[in-house]
Amino acid sequence: MRLLLFFFIGLLAACQSLPPLPEWQSPEGRDSAELGVILDLRSGERLTPEQLVERLVPIPRVLVGEQHDNPDHHALQLWLLQALEARRQQGSLLLEMLDPVQQARVDALRRAPLPADLPQALAWQKNWDWALYGPIVRHALAQPYPLLAANLDRSEIKHIYTTRPDLQGSLSSAASVRGPLLAQIGESHCGLLPESQMPAMLAVQQQRDRRMAERLLAAPAPALLFAGAFHVRRDLGVPLHLADLGQAEGNTVLILSEVGKPVEQGAADYVWYTAALPLIDHCAAMRRQIPATR
Repeated sequence: MRLLLFFFIGLLAACQSLPPLPEWQSPEGRDSAELGVILDLRSGERLTPEQLVERLVPIPRVLVGEQHDNPDHHALQLWLLQALEARRQQGSLLLEMLDPVQQARVDALRRAPLPADLPQALAWQKNWDWALYGPIVRHALAQPYPLLAANLDRSEIKHIYTTRPDLQGSLSSAASVRGPLLAQIGESHCGLLPESQMPAMLAVQQQRDRRMAERLLAAPAPALLFAGAFHVRRDLGVPLHLADLGQAEGNTVLILSEVGKPVEQGAADYVWYTAALPLIDHCAAMRRQIPATR
């Protein structure tokens, strides 16, 4: 009788419909054949959203990489969170956008009437666009599982920047990892970052990844992490730190990427291609600001 009950429970879960997919919001790439494609990067197989969700359901730790300013990425993250909730008992949600000093505020607001000014109540940092992250945070606060900070706080970042602590672990500290990360840091700062600051910036980047790995391992499973795409890369980011901490298995990486920005094999397990934002020359704006600061 118990086996029969389990069978019907499993059948019911399998028959539950997924929430409707969000409409594309970004204006570019709408006519691309790549738009909406989900690829298994290991096999090259194309998946439906339903197939992707079913593959993620049994995974203890799912890492989702985003482009921070793309609204489609945040809409798909919320969709994915709700889809997984419908098929399993979610253990926790972790956000790069939350610092440890905010955790007490988050905990106090869980499953309670939310204040009119929720960003202020959370001490939300203005560098994370609340219009993009607010729907995810509001949804998570209403759920029975915890919403957890996955980042370093400012005092920790300052300490790491000045002391550059040694990173323990052969995988995450390999030259084949540190080199590409240094290149990415230089590129993201438009080649304007003094060479003397590069080691400190690399230390902060990698200690952020280590913190995310530690928080994932401490979080109730199944755990879901939303973070920048570079943080979750299998070949450069959090998965290497998980392996150095003894948990190489049980981790799956999904990267959300704009059409025209391919994700190579080895960087993730899955990629989901979305509409794109117009290209903006951020470096030109940074270079224009330099004379004014001298």
